[in-house]
Amino acid sequence: MEYARLAIYYVLFFFWLLLIARIVVELVRSFARDWRPAGASTVALETVYVATDPPVRLLRRVIPVVRIGGVGLDLSIMVLLLVVFILMRLVDPRLG
Repeated sequence: MEYARLAIYYVLFFFWLLLIARIVVELVRSFARDWRPAGASTVALETVYVATDPPVRLLRRVIPVVRIGGVGLDLSIMVLLLVVFILMRLVDPRLG
């Protein structure tokens, strides 16, 4: 049972890292609109988006975009980060 919890914890941790990578990429793309990944980074970013897109899309259907003036704030990724973090804490084998 301990090994199963540890495996689930590491899968959630890896997914959490992918979400952080997606947030960083989206921030870079919002500030540098003409930036396009090339070479191996294209494959890496495609992997990040393929892994994180289904749960993000699901939450985007449920959580509306918050409008602040002329800017739309998408909270779905932040909510997903929080949910994954809470799940990580629940299955953390070090906490018993």
